[in-house]
Amino acid sequence: MTSAIVLSATGLGKTYESGPARTEVLADVSFTVAAGESVAIIGASGSGKSTLLHLLGGLDAPSSGTVVLLGQPLAKLSDAARGDLRNQSLGFVYQFHHLLAELTAVQNVALALRIRRTKPSIAEAKATTLLESVGLGHRLQHLPSELSGGERQRVAIARALVTEPACVLADEPTGNLDQENGDRVFEMLCEATRSRNASLVLVTHDRALAARCDRVLHLTRGRLVPPVVFAAEETVVAP
Repeated sequence: MTSAIVLSATGLGKTYESGPARTEVLADVSFTVAAGESVAIIGASGSGKSTLLHLLGGLDAPSSGTVVLLGQPLAKLSDAARGDLRNQSLGFVYQFHHLLAELTAVQNVALALRIRRTKPSIAEAKATTLLESVGLGHRLQHLPSELSGGERQRVAIARALVTEPACVLADEPTGNLDQENGDRVFEMLCEATRSRNASLVLVTHDRALAARCDRVLHLTRGRLVPPVVFAAEETVVAP
């Protein structure tokens, strides 16, 4: 039985123009992400990984091509409808946690639900459950400044999942952590998405992390390249 397609990119391109200068960041990128699948996009700094993730999340508009989320082409939606779809169906985790300094851990996680006008008591109850699932039940009332780097990223993971998204987009989620904390946070991210049958699209330059996903795509100079073998047990697969 074939899994449903949650997210797809077709002929995706992005070019920035400044006067006569044109900089092509992405060109003809196409792939799909199935329900519950984890896909890593690997590439060197400047290869277009973060730009691609922004296009997939509807945070920026492509110069060419289409992004379809849960059957809805993002370019055909109004700004309000696109924002609603993003809030309902996508979760975001970044290299830097982007937590609000004045809010506690549980308030930061509940914020995505509060945007939906969920009752505060319900939002905080769901946020508490998520934080407990990533081992932070004892840190609910702590401010970000009172948490370690790994703990902040776990709060960010809980925030991304509290809306029960169909897909989580993660941009170098362990890039600001040491090896031990990075491995722990990555495992929690994978387990949290897997247990909820959410898809995961991970952008990283870390080949070891990428190899632990279901599928790996290699982006070079804005283009997906054919299969490349990095090591005996690690293969990058084109779509």
